[in-house]
Amino acid sequence: MKNPAPDFSSCQARADYLDRRLAELYPRTPVPLDHRDPYTLLVAVLLSAQCTDKRVNLVTPHLWALADTPERMARVPVAEIQRIIRPCGLSPQKAKAIAGLSRLLGERHGGRVPRTFAELEALPGVGHKTASVVMAQAFGVPAFPVDTHIHRLAQRWKLSAGRNVAQTEADLKKLFPREHWNALHLRLIFYGREHCTARGCDGMVCGICRALFPSRKRAVKTRK
Repeated sequence: MKNPAPDFSSCQARADYLDRRLAELYPRTPVPLDHRDPYTLLVAVLLSAQCTDKRVNLVTPHLWALADTPERMARVPVAEIQRIIRPCGLSPQKAKAIAGLSRLLGERHGGRVPRTFAELEALPGVGHKTASVVMAQAFGVPAFPVDTHIHRLAQRWKLSAGRNVAQTEADLKKLFPREHWNALHLRLIFYGREHCTARGCDGMVCGICRALFPSRKRAVKTRK
């Protein structure tokens, strides 16, 4: 007698399966952005906005050769920062933000990256997602940064209605154990890049989509 098919009709059942399956697929969760410390991680995450991690990792060694601490970076002309980070896109805004946050870290925080969401989000160019990555990966504070991959997967797997990234984050935090958030958000990113991609899967192609929704007949249209 065959074992009955798993019942994934509930959102929590799907979340529990995903938590287990992604941990099997990605037992290790290295941070994709190369960095040396909280400050270089903060700058790298800022640079990754609308840019691939691969490109950021090609650019940051040149930036660190110029300055790799807030004190040193604050002395570098914005135009010189912009010249180096130009391949990452949005270089005028990003260069200004890097210079500004470096100066404020020295003036307000003793040259150290603060360890609270409020203080991080008060820095130039640092939004909630960037602050969440730093809190999670630099300081080990449970957080659930939602990027485009996670936002897409949450909709394809019916974990969130996907009205916006803030709602997706709130929904995911309710479904998964707090102690799993930091590793899980990276596992979701890895899977979204490698298997359930924006163009390579429409909600019916990758292994997890097929496992969760074997009877799905229509492609899933995701909200941005």
